[in-house]
Amino acid sequence: MIWLTLVLIGLLIAALAVAFADDLGTGAAPFFGRYRIAIKWVSLLAPLVAVSVLWTASRPRAARLRWGVVVWGSYVAALAWTLSLGLLDTRGGLGHPLTGVDGYLPNVTAAAEPLDFLAAFTGMGSHLTAASSGHPPGPLLLLALLVPLVGTGPGLGVALTALSTLTVPLVLIAAKSAVGERAARRYAPLLVLAPWAIWVAVSMDGVTSALLAATMAMGAYASERFRKGLPAFGTAVAAGLLLGVSTMFSYAAAWMGLALVFLNFARRRPFHNVWMGAGALAPLLVAQLLGFNWMAGLRMAYADYSSRIESQRPWAWWAALSLVVLLVACGPALVASARKMRNTPGWPFLVGSAVAVVFSVVAGLARGGVEHAWLPFFPWLTLAATAPARPGGPPSPLPVGAAAVGAVTAVIVEAVLLSPW
Repeated sequence: MIWLTLVLIGLLIAALAVAFADDLGTGAAPFFGRYRIAIKWVSLLAPLVAVSVLWTASRPRAARLRWGVVVWGSYVAALAWTLSLGLLDTRGGLGHPLTGVDGYLPNVTAAAEPLDFLAAFTGMGSHLTAASSGHPPGPLLLLALLVPLVGTGPGLGVALTALSTLTVPLVLIAAKSAVGERAARRYAPLLVLAPWAIWVAVSMDGVTSALLAATMAMGAYASERFRKGLPAFGTAVAAGLLLGVSTMFSYAAAWMGLALVFLNFARRRPFHNVWMGAGALAPLLVAQLLGFNWMAGLRMAYADYSSRIESQRPWAWWAALSLVVLLVACGPALVASARKMRNTPGWPFLVGSAVAVVFSVVAGLARGGVEHAWLPFFPWLTLAATAPARPGGPPSPLPVGAAAVGAVTAVIVEAVLLSPW
């Protein structure tokens, strides 16, 4: 009820923005245009996947499945869910996010012709930075590696979606370490049917999300109480390396490093921050030696943002609208997670992701399209939804209702199309 009330307030804010803002700087949905519901044969796939996941999760036998089956079964289900939502996009399905005006493929073609990973890697400091308009080089390097293998058609879209969906099993692994296996099992259906899956298909931000999930899983593993010696040291360095690689895909990824800092202090492993920090600097140093300066790229990205977006979209309205998007994307699990934050040992992940979101809003970066940049943070904002209601208590019941609401939200958002009537 709290979530629904907040959503209604958010919709009212959106209506007021359209009615009274001088210029929102966009003519796109959901603010302008007319709408129609597009029903196609592929429209049946997402509801079928959602019903299958909810039915399976609610069976008593599901609680007795081995943990490995839960983890990889969740991955398969999440991949099916994400692909089924991606197929509803009439603008180009599994290829549009990469081939549009702001997509990566035109920039890759401009950066390296013929497309060659080695050429792209060794030239990242020159033509890649220039071609990417301030994007870090990770996405272009990944495409330079994948395109020769799978081409630029649907195969590339499926490959990127499969990589992005690895976020689900990796978050579950980190959740098991943070809040325990029972709570992590109950979190699985929420994570699989998350509304933010509408932005995961063919998304470089989805790849960033998977990299950060691997970072958090590795960092949680390294900081466990009984982990000592070389295994703890090695995985701490590996977590730092993954964090550094993540920053090569998104400048905002660096903020999730705070979650590991908090986690290490909470688990009384402060020196792990030293090893993780050293690991995180290594990819930046390699990039620097090859000609790409991370700080210079960040300044270029901000300059591009300032010239194209900042001056055209009023901060006050877009700060509120961006938070509304966050609320809808996370679903009812966001409220449940916030209410239980004090009762879960997974609080470092919640606080780290929340700080990243707050910084984006306060700094004025949240002016539309931010849902993609926030994609790596969404899972950690809802991690505590299945935490015990009180410290040391049993995990919350299976959140089938919240998962169902999230699934319906995703289907509706993806099915309502802007119509040129």
